[in-house]
Amino acid sequence: MSEKRRNEKNAQYLGIGDPNLRKHYYPAWLDNLADDVTLEGAAMVGAAQGADEVRSIVVTARSLYEYQEFHFADKYGDNGFLEDYTTQVRGEPVGVVVTVFNNKEGKAQHIVVNHRPRSSLLLFSRLMGEKFAGTAIGDHFLASES
Repeated sequence: MSEKRRNEKNAQYLGIGDPNLRKHYYPAWLDNLADDVTLEGAAMVGAAQGADEVRSIVVTARSLYEYQEFHFADKYGDNGFLEDYTTQVRGEPVGVVVTVFNNKEGKAQHIVVNHRPRSSLLLFSRLMGEKFAGTAIGDHFLASES
């Protein structure tokens, strides 16, 4: 067994391969963003701000996912929402945790997205950088390997 596979043996980001968990899912919070919402994540440099910018990033990110196998997606605490899912991006396994914090009006105010493992996170960031190349949003992600 390779060292990489031995290290991945118990990794949750590999998913469990249950097609019943691969449901069509649309995050309701995406249609309820505060005007000054912020988004940050391990795949990003800095934070994106504004409903249009954040929505564009989330929609583009979801287009890179081959599927979403959900382990949890529900309200969390008094003012939050939590998603935990696995997916693949270009055949590479990815685990994702999304934390959404709502403001007093119940709108999504701050979103944090974390991807793992590091190799998949770097791939994802490069692909996002390619999608947004030449735009201000592109500055939040890695540049393409040339």
